[in-house]
Amino acid sequence: MPLLTTCIGAYPKPEYVPIQDWFQVSHNSDDYNEKVTQSWSQEKVDEARDLLDRATAEAVADQLTCGVDIPTDGEQRRENYVHYQCRHFTGFDFENLTERSMRNDAYTTHLPSIRAKVTGQDNSTLVRDWQVAEAAAGRPVKITLPGPMTISDTTADVFYNDDAELARDLADALNGQVQALADAGCRYIQVDEPIFARKPEGALAYGIETLERCFHGLPDEVTRVVHMCCGYPNCLDDADYPKADQASYMQIAEAVDGVADQISIEDAHRHNPEELFTRFEKSSLIVGFITIASSRVEPVEEIRARMHHILQYMPAERLLAAPDCGLGFLGRDLAMTKLRNLSEAARSVA
Repeated sequence: MPLLTTCIGAYPKPEYVPIQDWFQVSHNSDDYNEKVTQSWSQEKVDEARDLLDRATAEAVADQLTCGVDIPTDGEQRRENYVHYQCRHFTGFDFENLTERSMRNDAYTTHLPSIRAKVTGQDNSTLVRDWQVAEAAAGRPVKITLPGPMTISDTTADVFYNDDAELARDLADALNGQVQALADAGCRYIQVDEPIFARKPEGALAYGIETLERCFHGLPDEVTRVVHMCCGYPNCLDDADYPKADQASYMQIAEAVDGVADQISIEDAHRHNPEELFTRFEKSSLIVGFITIASSRVEPVEEIRARMHHILQYMPAERLLAAPDCGLGFLGRDLAMTKLRNLSEAARSVA
């Protein structure tokens, strides 16, 4: 039985797009403000939109060419996968930034500040992002959003001083985006919560509850997806990047099982213990079979062997194949080579 394949979110951007990814340029939000503010002329806005539409269509086409069953829009429009979303909520200040140390002191950056109650504002932006991608694909395309804990960890709260209350308001704002996507016809909606792996105690205390709030009210035909990776490196082939404790997955597995229809975990960078796969009894698992921070290309035979191993511990109908996380570091050629091998292995795993 072949396994379905999907991507997680980001896909390498072409050089012609007006806004590059944060991890290719700088962590600082102020480096992007000029490029994404309303100070642009209408002519420049229209030109940027057309270029980003083109890049989205190309990202989708590449994934389909490689054999990916459920592509994403490649997040071509996002300067930062969290802050792109925050610009469509009230309460965020992108002008008066706050300096913070991030990811276990891996780097210091200036972040948007939360200075008022967070509420939903414009729910149409992601709908258009999805419509452009799905029109290009001619099949269902998955759209991704950052989750409440991940947003709060990648911004600076100077208003709430209460992590759970902030997460609940973020979840309610995100639910407006999710509902708008579902109403428009989007059938795969993914909420990214990598902070679940870095802060499993917070995930158990309030994060899983707020994840449920994000998906509240969705019809049965919408596939609810949550992605929980263990962290991005600073650059390609950075083997010493401080990732989240791998044991975090074991801590939260049973609590998050069933909250989403599909749960995405990384496995290629470092294999998970067999016991983890047996702990998921309700949700399907999207397992990372190719690395996103290494230039080494995993051979088809190696990917297939790992798939066979995992299938000893869970049924094929609940296993999907994907990269560990987004593909932005790899560049187009390397990303496509890895995706082709992933798809070939998934088709021939029986």
